Amino acid sequence: MTPNLINYNGEILPADTKLLGISNRGFRYGDGLFESMRMMKGKLKFVDLHAERLQKGMRALHIDGYSQMDAYFLKEKAEELASRNKAKHARLRLTVYRDAEGLYTPTQNKNGYCLELQHVDEPRYFLNTKGLIMDMYTDMPKAINMLSNYKTCNSQLYVMAGLFKAQNRLDEAFILNQNGFLCETISANVFVLYQNHLYTPALSEGCIGGVMRQVVIDLAIANNVPMTEAQLDPEILNQADEVFITNATRGIQWVMGFGRKRYFNETSKLLMEALNRL
Repeated sequence: MTPNLINYNGEILPADTKLLGISNRGFRYGDGLFESMRMMKGKLKFVDLHAERLQKGMRALHIDGYSQMDAYFLKEKAEELASRNKAKHARLRLTVYRDAEGLYTPTQNKNGYCLELQHVDEPRYFLNTKGLIMDMYTDMPKAINMLSNYKTCNSQLYVMAGLFKAQNRLDEAFILNQNGFLCETISANVFVLYQNHLYTPALSEGCIGGVMRQVVIDLAIANNVPMTEAQLDPEILNQADEVFITNATRGIQWVMGFGRKRYFNETSKLLMEALNRL
């Protein structure tokens, strides 16, 4: 089977091409960031939000060339790669790294990038038919700092939480911040419905500034669902009526259980229908 094609610094190559040298800073230090995106019917979804977060993250990391990586760049490169891969519906990952030598201190701040594509069969988001079973990962809280809201390549926390998930046969795991408050999950943002009010951890709590998080916040407001970004005590998970998680590739996924607690999924269904109408 012919491997998928990737875009490596503007060059279209087979995905199994050996590319990275031992001095690559993304490999050595996790010195970079990435965007996970969804394409439907040949069009990149929520491209303006992805471009805004990417550019803010590159500025925060002091990686040059962020002004060129705008919505037009993302659309052009994604559509070109999808065409070359004969894909209409896909998940894409753009990794941007600091293309420089040096030890901890880089010799320059030039950017390098790689855009990958994975085929998807369906042109819409689907709510999971079986709710997720989750637990709390507590061994490594997430630090709150100037990079907390971006998807950096330094992802050891999520790897360790992923091992916890696998060892305990879970579908996902909640992550707390350094102050012990609810932050996010391994791969998504968290929403909690409590007493007919929807809550999600505020960006000041250190969660990823998710593209789908913002889309769902806007959809909730548009559909008259009371919505607040807040500091959330994890105890709310034992009192909530509904919990769901969001990311750009899967949309909304409802949580069925946390410990002995079980949840409904009426609001997640409502918001998923609104999301697909977009």
